[in-house]
Amino acid sequence: MSSNKVAEDTPNPHSIPSNAPEHCPGTESDLAGKTDACQGCPNQEICASENPKGPDPALPHIRDRMSAVKRKIVVLSGKGGVGKSTFAAQLSWAFAADEQVQTGLMDVDICGPSIPTILGIASEQVHSSSAGWSPVYVQDNLGVMSVGFMLPSSRDAVMWRGPKKNGLIAQFLKDVDWGELDYLVIDTPPGTSDEHLSVVQYLKESGIDGAILITTPQEVALQDVRKEIDFCRKVGLPILGLVENMSGFVCPSCKSESQIFKPTTGGAESLAKETGIQLLGKVPLDPRIGRSADYGLSFLDEYPDSPASASYLDIIDRIKQVLGDK
Repeated sequence: MSSNKVAEDTPNPHSIPSNAPEHCPGTESDLAGKTDACQGCPNQEICASENPKGPDPALPHIRDRMSAVKRKIVVLSGKGGVGKSTFAAQLSWAFAADEQVQTGLMDVDICGPSIPTILGIASEQVHSSSAGWSPVYVQDNLGVMSVGFMLPSSRDAVMWRGPKKNGLIAQFLKDVDWGELDYLVIDTPPGTSDEHLSVVQYLKESGIDGAILITTPQEVALQDVRKEIDFCRKVGLPILGLVENMSGFVCPSCKSESQIFKPTTGGAESLAKETGIQLLGKVPLDPRIGRSADYGLSFLDEYPDSPASASYLDIIDRIKQVLGDK
């Protein structure tokens, strides 16, 4: 399926723009573009146009499809390059390690879809059937959906504005035949933009169990995570906890650990105390994590004795405890 076909099929969702004023009435309201809060908003003219108002027609279909998904977990990071997609992949692999657990991984990083490469399925394509789009399966109980499967090559850029991005996310939620899932992990791009608002809006009725926030120890990353925390609280998205990635460097030979990214302000542990959010754990930097991602291999399976693997598994146990699944 080509990216052009996806673009043509995407609906026009009525989402609140990411740069909307604080008291935005929302695009579904009859007052959209007409209140005092709308004055000066760059979206005022669009919102006040004669476009149909009311609930997005995709919502009932999303609700029906998502009714078969027990747990929905969003993986967030305020900053890029902190290992968010790698963590989402390891989390999905860990859930699927139990053959009785059906797991789905949805990659909504539209402009930088790295999940297919990390899972070793970059050359696969999406197929459609009478039941909808079929996920690409890494193994029998781990299905994946990403725009990366729809591009002619890994070098092709996706240059879409918000509505097309939002429309594709709606399609992933309503048109993908996920089947009965125990866990749906949603990997998002960095920041707090269209994709994040769309996920929250589309899953509002179905419910999101919570978000996992990924950071690295240095203050420049923590600053962006604070914005992510603010976003979650403003949109009512529960936060399951924080994960500090690249927390020290582990030598593969001697297993000794040293600090690469110094936590000058106390790292994720200090941020967790400051914000009242649970610290799920810290994952040390092991160069073999990146190597596993490049070759599409499960780091947990390849290097079970690594301190990083032990950290991943401890964090996943804590996530299950927070969710009440253990």
